[in-house]
Amino acid sequence: MDEFFTVDAVEEAVSAIKAQTALEPRVGLILGSGLSPLAEAVNDAVRIRFADIPHFPVSTVKGHQGRLVIGLLEGVPVVVMQGRAHYYEGYSMARIALTIRTMALLGAQVLIVTNAAGGLNHTYRTGEVMVVRDHINLIGMAGLSPLRGPNLEAFGPRFPGMNDAYDPQLQEAARAIALEARIPFQQGVYICLAGPNFETPADVRFLRAIGADAVGMSTVPEVITARHSGLRVLGLSGITNTLAGEAGGPTPDHEEVLEAAKILGPRLETIIRGILRQL
Repeated sequence: MDEFFTVDAVEEAVSAIKAQTALEPRVGLILGSGLSPLAEAVNDAVRIRFADIPHFPVSTVKGHQGRLVIGLLEGVPVVVMQGRAHYYEGYSMARIALTIRTMALLGAQVLIVTNAAGGLNHTYRTGEVMVVRDHINLIGMAGLSPLRGPNLEAFGPRFPGMNDAYDPQLQEAARAIALEARIPFQQGVYICLAGPNFETPADVRFLRAIGADAVGMSTVPEVITARHSGLRVLGLSGITNTLAGEAGGPTPDHEEVLEAAKILGPRLETIIRGILRQL
């Protein structure tokens, strides 16, 4: 069944949040699998369960707390999604898009989105950070777009461009911070699949052949919605495992993802804090 949300629905979510805090965030953060500890570092924080915000999807995946945290990080007003909802959990793309539009209507001008991703590029190693320079919207090509349905002109045009989906200046800043902090990093193309199964060896070979460096099950719908809403975007993928694409190789699992996130969390936090200080 199709599901679409009006501007009124977004405003209902915003009103519920504003009833608990007067802070106007400048930056939105989305914390992926195992990365929720950064939300605990937010100062003067107001924490609201997704379940208490009208129309918000509720996170069901281990490692996703499912809370909106609003406060100060490095002195910058932020709104943090401590966890996210995914299409594979049964939520529509429209409901996922509503979370980003809520951030925009609250006042966010920049979105920093993180994710746990499998490394497709043979040079990638577990524990590295990939600064996302572009993405391949494979599920969007199959029709699953967060912008499907009536266009909300209050947020953006019917046909938004994606030439610079990931802000070049924010990418450069992230690279400089990683170099200074001696954080191992890459820069590459993220591809989004629907999930929730991990990839077959044939999948991996195909994804690598079409130019993807890392693969995950999130991020792209959120980035498209953010760009439609006029937000600048920085994407950071934590490489939690490497995918060889050969039958008989090790099978990735979610516990492996969460374990790698323990290494990646401090590295991503260093980059995010550095970006916030520059903003």
